[in-house]
Amino acid sequence: MKVIESLLIDAGITPLAGVDEAGRGACAGPLVIASVVLADPFAPELAQVRDSKDVSEAEREKLFDVVTSAALAVSVIIVPAAEVDQRGVHAANLDGMRRAVQGLAATPSYVLTDGYAIEGLAIPNVAVWKGDQVVTCISAASIIAKVTRDRIMRDLDLQFPQYSFAKHKGYITKVHTQSLELHGPCIEHRRSFANIAALLQ
Repeated sequence: MKVIESLLIDAGITPLAGVDEAGRGACAGPLVIASVVLADPFAPELAQVRDSKDVSEAEREKLFDVVTSAALAVSVIIVPAAEVDQRGVHAANLDGMRRAVQGLAATPSYVLTDGYAIEGLAIPNVAVWKGDQVVTCISAASIIAKVTRDRIMRDLDLQFPQYSFAKHKGYITKVHTQSLELHGPCIEHRRSFANIAALLQ
């Protein structure tokens, strides 16, 4: 039972928006933040929606369509690697969360986020511990953000096949590290991250 959403809805606080990101810890590619307002977080078709990390890539693609069909509004912000470097990942994430909520076509009465409250947002909001696991609208945002980012990384793999972005999605893996040692970083790598900065010295 998604207790938080149930309590808010029972108190007449609706609609609710969930916010989550994908790519925060990656050393290449964009940071993607999504916000989702669901018409009914308890709709049967959303029963399989959960944290994007807990489902396969193929299942996430299916759930992406489920979420977009069930949503009152979806907003996605894509923060390029260069902006992450310029602002820092935390500041870029918080600003992206704020912009994602502000970009919603349906204005929520309350915003639930995974990990961090959104400073400077006029709408009441709260960070929920492990929110992408216990709040449906955050799980939905997690799916939208992850699928959007994975699609971007697959496109980048076509531009930069030497890095195998489609496999690791820009995260630090043995294969990615070996590619970086062989080819050096490309414009999609985040130069503010320690492993990339070390290659530029």
